[in-house]
Amino acid sequence: MSSNIHASAIVEEGATLGQGVEIGPFCHVGPRAVLGDGVRLLSHAVVAGITTIGARTRIFPFASIGHEPQDLKFKGEETTLTIGTDCVIREGVTMNPGTAGDNSRTTIGDHCVFLANSHVAHDCVLGSHIIFSNGVMVAGHCKIDDYAILGGGAGVHQFCRIGRNAFVGGMAGVENDIIPFGVALGNRAYLGGLNLVGMKRAGIGRNDIHAARAAYKHLFSGSLPLAEAVGTLPEELTGNAAVKSIVEFIKAGADRALCTPRNRDELD
Repeated sequence: MSSNIHASAIVEEGATLGQGVEIGPFCHVGPRAVLGDGVRLLSHAVVAGITTIGARTRIFPFASIGHEPQDLKFKGEETTLTIGTDCVIREGVTMNPGTAGDNSRTTIGDHCVFLANSHVAHDCVLGSHIIFSNGVMVAGHCKIDDYAILGGGAGVHQFCRIGRNAFVGGMAGVENDIIPFGVALGNRAYLGGLNLVGMKRAGIGRNDIHAARAAYKHLFSGSLPLAEAVGTLPEELTGNAAVKSIVEFIKAGADRALCTPRNRDELD
């Protein structure tokens, strides 16, 4: 099945289009863009730069995908943006490629949903099955793991990490890393417990959830510095898969500190 391109759309010479691509009215596809099979640009969407979009991804009106990064250090170097398969990119979403100051690429996994006016900045690395609600703002160099959900209007500081199955509440201001399965709330964001609903929806078993809750209380009880608390986890917890995810995330470290509870109330 050949591509279906509206007469008012502009597809520049050099662009690569897969089978069954649909490009609606007043869209613009740049000369180095690659659109996988079944990609749909509904209308008024722009795909620029060295951008690759995976099969069956849908892009809604006024999205700006692949234009140069919003970084004053950018000097026109060749950098890339790669978006996975089966993503939904709603109205007004902006996604930027990488910069030479990092790995020169921005990458987004499969089955992600980006609601209206959300933003993925330069050099971000996003996993799969991630959801950005309306107006989410993620600054450069952030890493967000699979199944994370960010609530409406949340803002994430550059270089932050957000672990798998984490949940960020609406309007939260995230300036520190969020552990896997963590819930971050408020401005500035604090750790408000574990994302138990998200864990259950992800098919994580009851025993794993209980182990993660026990590890959470142990790690953030305040009786030991976090680095020491990791080393004192009971043996029956350290072998658990969910707990391993949290421990590995903490041990990996990064540019930002960890998001922690405000008080003991968040340990329950």
